[in-house]
Amino acid sequence: MKKIYVMTLFIGLMLTNKVSATDGYFGVGYGAQNKGLAGAGIAWYKNSLMNGNPAGHVFLGKQYQIGVGLFNPNRQYTITGTPSGMDGTFGLMPGTVESDSKLFLMPSMGANWMINEQSSFSATVFGNGGMNTDYPTNTFHDPNSSTTGVDLAQLFLGLTYSRKIADNHSIGITGVLAYQYFEANGLGAFSQMSSNANALTGNDHDGAFGYGVKIGYLGKITEKLSLGASYQTKTMMSEFDDYAGLFAEQGDFDIPSNWTIGLAYELNDDWAVMADYKMINYTDVASVSNPMDPAAFAEAPLGSDNGAGFGWEDISVIKLGTEFSGIDNWIFRAGYSNTQQPVPSSEVMFNILAPGVVENHITLGCSKFLGESGKALHIALVYAPTSTVKGYNPMDFDATQAMEGNMVPNQTIELEMNQFELEIAFSF
Repeated sequence: MKKIYVMTLFIGLMLTNKVSATDGYFGVGYGAQNKGLAGAGIAWYKNSLMNGNPAGHVFLGKQYQIGVGLFNPNRQYTITGTPSGMDGTFGLMPGTVESDSKLFLMPSMGANWMINEQSSFSATVFGNGGMNTDYPTNTFHDPNSSTTGVDLAQLFLGLTYSRKIADNHSIGITGVLAYQYFEANGLGAFSQMSSNANALTGNDHDGAFGYGVKIGYLGKITEKLSLGASYQTKTMMSEFDDYAGLFAEQGDFDIPSNWTIGLAYELNDDWAVMADYKMINYTDVASVSNPMDPAAFAEAPLGSDNGAGFGWEDISVIKLGTEFSGIDNWIFRAGYSNTQQPVPSSEVMFNILAPGVVENHITLGCSKFLGESGKALHIALVYAPTSTVKGYNPMDFDATQAMEGNMVPNQTIELEMNQFELEIAFSF
């Protein structure tokens, strides 16, 4: 069994997660158990091994888990309005275009070993999230590309030490090692707005490595009420040298910090409810949060320290979950997650490439225990209803109004996304 696990772990390290059901581009949850709760449960002692509260691992016992998710994101943009055609403008072709690449496999796996009754060590491999678009059209008029889009994938390896500091209180720390890769196509028309046109687009996949730390606390405030909290530092990544003319700060694309605090309450022996509040600090990273201001391209071209990014804002996320274990050998879960919109209406043009506009997730899940051997099968279903963001093309203006000195936007851009996900995991 150990040989099988080691082989599977190695395979997982070779696979990267392109996208997942998302809070911006972070996963809504990690592991089938956690996704069934819409990512809630930072204070729940029976939560997932994958990227949860590192303080909770000591309560999970010796455990191995392997999972795979099937993820279906549907992304599209709609351009309304005919391009003005004026010199110095950048109008887009009207119409609705859907992204290809609509189905992704996402592996995850982990193991938790008890050092003694008071402490544990675990290793987990999982996808943090990502962005992917693959539009079958020349959206931004690149003469050298028939498609437009980006491909960002992030893979985390977490090494966690968890320790009880009292009977019902624990702390944990995770060393995070990260790998990500990125590719962009169809952006050649922005070459005159870039600090390095040779490192802007069409350079295949470029990789980056990095590291960070996550800490957590978990404790029972009363017999039935638990409090949990975690904080993950910004993950410092090496730069995408092949895209130093696209991303701000010469290709820098760190992974933002985030923190979560939550409560879990056991209504009785069978029912538990939980609520989390999470903050993701996208403004930690210039290439994610810098706004796109066409008037500033001359002084701050793409790739420079103040170069345009996706304009994403920090977001807060509220997660609610419930778990019922009143049927022998079964656990049933449900959850709801609501997040603020990370994409302002003023930033829709660049976010054609990264339309992470989903705001709500509705989830169901269950676990079936297979006899008394400790083996269990876990399933989670995630649905993110359609969300949209609509704004103006900041690089095209009404010709008649412009002649009178009024720079009135000429085109609207609407981004749209919905998501489905099924994850199956096996623990033993």
